[in-house]
Amino acid sequence: MTVPEDALRTASTRSGLNRRTLLKTIGVGAVAMAGIPALAACTGGGGGAAGGSQAVTFGSGSSDAVPQAAYKAVTDAFTKKAGVEVRTNVVPHNDFQNKINTYLQGSPDDTFTWFSGYRMQYYADKGLLAPIDDVWEKVGGNYSEAMKKASTGLDGKMYFIPNYNYPWGFFYRKSLWAEKGYEVPTTFDELLTLSKKMQGDGLIPIEFADKDGWPAMGTFDYINMRLNGYQFHMDLTAHKESWDQKKVSDVFDTWKAMLPYQNPNALGMTWQDSAKNIGDKKSGMYLLGSFLTQQYTDQAIADDIDFFPFPEIAMEGRDAVEAPIDGLLLTKKGGENQSARDFMAYVGTPEGQDVYQSVDTANIAAAKGADTSSYSPLTKKMADVIANAKSISQFFDRDALPAMANNVMIPALQTFIKDGTVDVKNLEAQAASLYAAQ
Repeated sequence: MTVPEDALRTASTRSGLNRRTLLKTIGVGAVAMAGIPALAACTGGGGGAAGGSQAVTFGSGSSDAVPQAAYKAVTDAFTKKAGVEVRTNVVPHNDFQNKINTYLQGSPDDTFTWFSGYRMQYYADKGLLAPIDDVWEKVGGNYSEAMKKASTGLDGKMYFIPNYNYPWGFFYRKSLWAEKGYEVPTTFDELLTLSKKMQGDGLIPIEFADKDGWPAMGTFDYINMRLNGYQFHMDLTAHKESWDQKKVSDVFDTWKAMLPYQNPNALGMTWQDSAKNIGDKKSGMYLLGSFLTQQYTDQAIADDIDFFPFPEIAMEGRDAVEAPIDGLLLTKKGGENQSARDFMAYVGTPEGQDVYQSVDTANIAAAKGADTSSYSPLTKKMADVIANAKSISQFFDRDALPAMANNVMIPALQTFIKDGTVDVKNLEAQAASLYAAQ
């Protein structure tokens, strides 16, 4: 993202995950001019609606079939309940994510899908978003303190309405593992031993895809947190820690042990391609977000999917979980439309999130009181992992400066995947320059 930063997937996944491809032309303050028409807001913004209320324009990067249908269900339900028309502008996920800077500085919709944490705070700090403290006064009781913190800007005001979050972990087909006698690894050494066995069985042990650039960040984040701890992850992405140090080099050195077991064609594959390999039992396991399951429209395959958290390595066991939060933001222009605030408030209720969840079952509703009775055993397991986590990260491209994630980290990780090399001194030099410019 989902999803704004993730350009929802296809007939089944949420943009959430493609969402991460940050735009390579965005830079820290640069305005990417390409594709402005694609991100233009829906016609008008102030047209009349049923009951005389002002219509709402809604920009969505959730372009894959499932999340797109889920948001349509939500907008339809809100229109029926409030008598307010919602005009949705759906843009391919990666386009939405990559051109968000131009979008927000042009003629944006009133409200739009995006992410919590730094990726939200960055644009709020640039004055491109409208605060929604009044909305939070209505729905704040539906959220935990962790959700509130992730929705707060650097100025202490509220900007974000969480809709759902989803964990990253290793996904696999239960029937394949039962057939081969595989057991869930709890340590990194056990993961490598299992990978070697899978390779001997003729499988791609660890499915992997990084054509879009962002998926590899999940592997980096987990190894970093398992080696150095959650706080180091947060300090590194905020550049309170240097990239040119042994702790960072150790992350890549540890990752090298996994490279022989990852799909060798990763740089030419999308995550959807890799999801198919898992479904076809060509691969043993796949580290990705739960939006992966949206790809399995065959119920027999969907019911055969299970997952386990990234194994422990050195610190904090498996207590830190990568579980990004997706939801809605209000543009500066949208701040003048009360109907847009009402729509965001609706999304922040258990009722609104139940409507979304009824269509897109791959994610975990963010609001307290949301109906979990229909959760599948897999969804319940994922929800428990998130609920029991001591620390929750938002994914590298959400916790870090946008230009650092897109312009520096993506090419560095793709080079590492290609030949196993990385220049941490160069990473530090670029990080120092980018963060100093803020």
